Amino acid sequence: MRRPRLRTPLARATVPVLAGIAFFGVLALFLWGVASYISNNGDEAALAPATADIGRTTTYADIIAEDGPIILPDLLRASGKRTIVLDHTGDDPQQNWHIYLAYPADRDVTCKVEQIRLTRNFTDCEGRTITVEGLALPPKGVRPIIYPNGTLTLDLLPDSAEPEPSAATS
Repeated sequence: MRRPRLRTPLARATVPVLAGIAFFGVLALFLWGVASYISNNGDEAALAPATADIGRTTTYADIIAEDGPIILPDLLRASGKRTIVLDHTGDDPQQNWHIYLAYPADRDVTCKVEQIRLTRNFTDCEGRTITVEGLALPPKGVRPIIYPNGTLTLDLLPDSAEPEPSAATS
């Protein structure tokens, strides 16, 4: 069977152009759908990994001891909703790691804090001075993971965001 051939010069000129426009139209609709899904589902739709490998516990424990807690921008989304503060207390780099959210416990996410350089204190949106312990706690499940080899990883996925286990059938 012979393939259909475009016979007129007008058809040979316009059909490939129209096919290209149709392809890019379908591609644009697909990308728009993905963007719409992500923007409408907010926290549920994350395209980043649920954990963040930070590094050696000894390195970060020393940095925090000298400079104070470390503010890490939202590692999952651009909204900044989950900007976190990584803190360490004590002498053992394998123990006493804490994560806080970068806003006061008695305020909401719109009241961001700024660290007072080289201290464990922060100022909030109202100019109040707050210690690191006065910051909001993260959702249940967001926590530091310390491995026996001295590696620090942050688990950024709250327990409520984990997929539901499927029912087993017997």
